[in-house]
Amino acid sequence: MSMSKFTLAAIVALIAAPAFADDTPTGDAAKGEQIFNRQCATCHVIQDDSGKVLAGRAAHIGPDLWHAMGRQPGTYPNFNYGDSMVAYGKTGVVWGHDNFVEYVQGPTPFLRKALGDNSARGKMAFQLRNATDAEDVYAFLYQYRTPAADAAASSN
Repeated sequence: MSMSKFTLAAIVALIAAPAFADDTPTGDAAKGEQIFNRQCATCHVIQDDSGKVLAGRAAHIGPDLWHAMGRQPGTYPNFNYGDSMVAYGKTGVVWGHDNFVEYVQGPTPFLRKALGDNSARGKMAFQLRNATDAEDVYAFLYQYRTPAADAAASSN
C-alpha cells in the first residue's frame, strides 16, 4: 500500500504538533528582551542566517539562539555542547515553553531530571532566578523560533 505525499505530510504534522502544542508565550517579550540584553547577551547572541545580529553582542560563549525555539537541543552547528545537552537532544525533544522555562532556572538539575542521570551536568552556569523572568525571556526568544515551529503552531 503506497502513501501519498499529502497523507505522509499530514501524519508528520500530527506527530510534530504535540511538540509545539501550548508553546504560545505567556510572558512579556519586551521585558524578556531587557532581561536577555542584561543577563543573557554576555554569552548568547541572536544572529540571523545573513549574519545580522538581532540581539546580544555577538558573544559565542553559548550557542546562537536564532531559531532556538523549536530546535532540537544540542544541535546548533559548530558549537561545543556538553555531553548531557547532546544526550538530551538525542531524546528527540525540541526547545519549547515548558522545557526552556525549567532549563533556564536550573540547567544541571533540569538535565539530571530529564535524563534520569544524577551525573548529568549542564555547561550553562547562569540561571534565571524566577519563573516570571524565564517566561519573559521565552516570549522574547519565541519571536525568533524555527520555521518548523511556526508551521506546527499554525496547524494547531
